[in-house]
Amino acid sequence: GSSGYLTSAEVYDPATGAWTTTGALITSRFLYTATLLDNGKVLVTGGYNGSYLASAELYDPIGGTWVATGTMSKARYIHTATLLPNGKVMVAGGFNGNSLASAEVYDPVTGTWTTTGALGNARYWHTATLLPNGKVLVAGGLNGVNLASAEVYDPASGTWAATGALSNARYVYTATLLSNGTVLVVGGQGTGGNSLASAEAYDSTNGTWTAGGILNTARYRHTATLLGNGKVLIAGGYGSGGALASAELYDLVTGTLPAGYNQLSGQLLGAGNVRLSYVGIPGTNYALERTFTLSPVNWVPLVTNPAGPAGLLVFTNTPNTNTFWRVRSVP
Repeated sequence: GSSGYLTSAEVYDPATGAWTTTGALITSRFLYTATLLDNGKVLVTGGYNGSYLASAELYDPIGGTWVATGTMSKARYIHTATLLPNGKVMVAGGFNGNSLASAEVYDPVTGTWTTTGALGNARYWHTATLLPNGKVLVAGGLNGVNLASAEVYDPASGTWAATGALSNARYVYTATLLSNGTVLVVGGQGTGGNSLASAEAYDSTNGTWTAGGILNTARYRHTATLLGNGKVLIAGGYGSGGALASAELYDLVTGTLPAGYNQLSGQLLGAGNVRLSYVGIPGTNYALERTFTLSPVNWVPLVTNPAGPAGLLVFTNTPNTNTFWRVRSVP
């Protein structure tokens, strides 16, 4: 804040649209992590307040109070914290005067930390995303230079394995797990600190990235929020001209798809019938495809339409969060 690092906290009530002051943090801190635990409490870790912090504390929403919990083995800020399927929290990377490769796991039952396998690349300003298979994808960030590398943490073995690299090195970007199981990476700062408009999507079934379209406005330090309809709201941040007020939507179904694919619009007709319309290129044939993202099934063509540059396809299949449709050109 204007007077320095803050300890204050407040709670928003969506029913009234009002904020209420709640208990203050024990330690003032900046650029820390806050993770909602399975027991309803909130774990805050690390940060900076003139010194790098290793301390952690828990917020109890019932009493509106904070209590100290186990201290991390390393002071760190601009790190990541990920809630694992077993209810524990894995903290990775960060900075404390040096880029960190260390990672550790918090057990909310005992309130203690245990060191786990170290990252292959020390990094900070990266992202960490829990994948549908229970593993954690860490990508990008800084380590003296911009990083494009990515790696996956396996909680079962406590080890990291390299996976496909980002097409663009980036930091202070967003990563969002989409309803089809892919991870959408948007914007950020690239080489030389320039604002990025590019986006790309990670497929955990094959460990590869594909282009995810181009933002209307290059931005970094923005927010990305997965909405109930499956779209992603990208808002605010900084661009080449300074702070941004603009916002834009990414649509998994009708929005930007990998290069060489066409945009679809879908309509549920009832009784499980789905109508998908598309606009193509004259003289080109198209095939409608789907994938089930929670299994290793590849793209399966459902129907081929040789009619021309545009068409409507109607077939029986109820869409769900594990099914993704796209149209591709065919010989």
